[in-house]
Amino acid sequence: MTRYDFDASASANASAEALYQLGLACASGRSAPADLVSAHKWFNLAAMKGDTEAARMRREIASEMTDAEIGQAQRAARDWLKSQAAEAPTVAAPMRVAA
Repeated sequence: MTRYDFDASASANASAEALYQLGLACASGRSAPADLVSAHKWFNLAAMKGDTEAARMRREIASEMTDAEIGQAQRAARDWLKSQAAEAPTVAAPMRVAA
């Protein structure tokens, strides 16, 4: 599975643990060459959902990344969140009917 497959398989409803596992897969290079930018993105998203271990891993790999790579990872996380919001079904506000 490549990092592009991860993007397709993850959803906004993914648990912090699932996002953390995606970060581990990207960081370790188990399924594809190690990709610290993608790993940082997934750890960042998991940390946003409260995963403290993901926040620790994000800090750890950030120490091995350039500022430009960290910026790229942060943009990727924001873009992913925006894409998930765009794909989420919209729920119409309840209509008030005058009596």
